[in-house]
Amino acid sequence: MEIAGIGVDLVDVERVRMMLLRHPTFAPRVFTPEEIAYCEGRADPAASYAARWAAREACRKALGGVRGMRWHEVRVDRSPAGAPALSLSGNTAARAAALGVTEVKVALTHERRMAAAFCVAVREG
Repeated sequence: MEIAGIGVDLVDVERVRMMLLRHPTFAPRVFTPEEIAYCEGRADPAASYAARWAAREACRKALGGVRGMRWHEVRVDRSPAGAPALSLSGNTAARAAALGVTEVKVALTHERRMAAAFCVAVREG
């Protein structure tokens, strides 16, 4: 396994909370229905949304940029054990394939004020 790229992003949870309150279309425009259901079931939905937004940006950085990336092309899933994993589609999946990337690994964290994501794009080496 070889590292093709890394990316990290940090998102202000309060900024996301305000966006959710002021713009009712924000969540469905940026997040998939599965992600919305997950986030809305959490004690602090804004923190979970912020971490997923950070994951999208960190993934884009790990792939060296993605022209024409749409938000729904990067989805944060959960394994049965609860670990986050990314699913890619569209231009983002095409960019990963062009780089020979077989997986983008992700780690998420958040606390009251900030959420962060770290991504590692890997290819078979």
